[in-house]
Amino acid sequence: MRSDTIKRGFDRAPHRSLLRATGQIRDARDFEKPFVAVCNSYVDIVPGHVHLQEFGRVVKEAIREAGGIPFEFNTIGVDDGIVMGHEGMRYSLPSRELIADSVETMAQAHCFDAMICIPNCDKITPGMLMGAARVNLPTIFVSGGPMRAGVDRAGRKVDLISVFEGVGAHAAGAIDDARLEELEVSGCPTCGSCSGMFTANSMNCLCEALGVALPGNGTVLAVSPERHALARAAAVGLLRLVDANVRFLDIVTPKSIDNAIALDVAMGGSTNTVLHVLALAREAGLDYPIERFNEIAERVPHLAKVSPAWDGDRQWHIEDVHAAGGVPAILQELSGEPGALALDARTVTGATLGENLRGVRNLDPRCIRPLARPHTARGALAVLFGNLAPEGSVIKVGAVEQHEQRFEGPARVFEGEEAAITAVRDGRLQAGDVVVVRHEGPRGGPGMREMLSLTSMLKGMPLGASVALLTDGRFSGGTRGLCIGHVSPEAAEGGPIALVRDGDIVRIDLGARTLDVALTPDELAERSSDWRPPAPKYRRGWLARYAALVTNASRGAVLEPPEEARRTARPAQKAPAQQAMVTA
Repeated sequence: MRSDTIKRGFDRAPHRSLLRATGQIRDARDFEKPFVAVCNSYVDIVPGHVHLQEFGRVVKEAIREAGGIPFEFNTIGVDDGIVMGHEGMRYSLPSRELIADSVETMAQAHCFDAMICIPNCDKITPGMLMGAARVNLPTIFVSGGPMRAGVDRAGRKVDLISVFEGVGAHAAGAIDDARLEELEVSGCPTCGSCSGMFTANSMNCLCEALGVALPGNGTVLAVSPERHALARAAAVGLLRLVDANVRFLDIVTPKSIDNAIALDVAMGGSTNTVLHVLALAREAGLDYPIERFNEIAERVPHLAKVSPAWDGDRQWHIEDVHAAGGVPAILQELSGEPGALALDARTVTGATLGENLRGVRNLDPRCIRPLARPHTARGALAVLFGNLAPEGSVIKVGAVEQHEQRFEGPARVFEGEEAAITAVRDGRLQAGDVVVVRHEGPRGGPGMREMLSLTSMLKGMPLGASVALLTDGRFSGGTRGLCIGHVSPEAAEGGPIALVRDGDIVRIDLGARTLDVALTPDELAERSSDWRPPAPKYRRGWLARYAALVTNASRGAVLEPPEEARRTARPAQKAPAQQAMVTA
């Protein structure tokens, strides 16, 4: 066993003495058992994580009963909702890197034999996935589970996005103080990750399709007894992986990543999943270009519209998806489409994905559309290319109304989120404007802030349906409408978004997957010659180091030494026809 490094031989007597002092070693026979890292993300200030201290105890007891010795450690966690709309949001995406580093550090330093990861919210799941790829141990993910949807006094379901959009409606005078307070009180009724198909739930669902989590991981409610049963099953399954020496990268392959993206575009996952999947692939040593998302979306239909998307006049939530059969039901529908899934991909159950789907049924065709009646024939996420985004930009096209598929208008340029929010509040935007928010990318932000405060304020106002928004920053998984993020290259590296001026005509065509500004190559080159890099916003501390090392969104916003980033930079894509296929 890998842990023999710290526990076997006469010269390891001091190590064994320290291990006994932890209280986890109850007698000498325990030194013959696998040492299992329990990577928990319990923190008090994140509602998705407040229950994970007790949940971790359930996992540890199950590991011991299954024949392993559990050692728990914690990672940090940032609550994206609480840090939204202020400087704290600059730390959210960078926290992913700290979490990955923590997982790598603890697992490598202490020579664990296996690992069970207990994430829940936005950057914690991808950070743990990245760390797991680095250490490549037998690993299972079991998340803390989603929050129940709230219910207002009229019996209508509400969620956190209802509260954010309520702020915009309040600012526009559409609702009063009492209604906003009602939304505030009812929007987040239990612990767990927020109840729509936002980033946290998207990533926890993707873990099922990726093969690193058991069925139910993404949709069993945090407050359900099923969640504890899932934790116990994961512990037992992990020890089986140890016996069979099945490691993380035996599961996470180009084939399984394709399956995760297929689920993503079928269920309308968060745009942030694009960043995190690209980062995971990089940590796994795989060449996985961003264009691959479009290739998969071309053959995978959109089957589930979950909040923040609207399905007609109603919104479905994660609890509804679970009642309909959960992620397995979506995958079962997709399995009927030739080429949509790699059904022979391995999973942590010990069976293939196809074997896991035997006997699964779609229990509610209203929530999860059957393959013969999709919302759209193309998937719900799209990567747009053009002279404004040579390396790509991302939109949740499944949360855009049909009449918004094409849009053209004059640019209204803002240097940062706060300036754009002020313009919205002051009524300085007009119908038909394309709101361009720049210097919010991974390097320029730094930290690539989510802009849920801005997008939800726009959607809460009558103006929201008649303007477009694009940025080199990113959006919450709760964003809906014509909001395009991840524009790459970003402004801080001299990308075309840095060259746009007020009044330039921006053209968006979601059907053609294009994003362009009406400027000739010569005009762009002339403006580029006058461009100078902005001064760093931070000169010391973590964000200064992050800004110096981070790559742009088209490469997952991962950290690389500057010389490595230059060496591995991809040439701009000229046309979708030139997209590269994935290779291991």
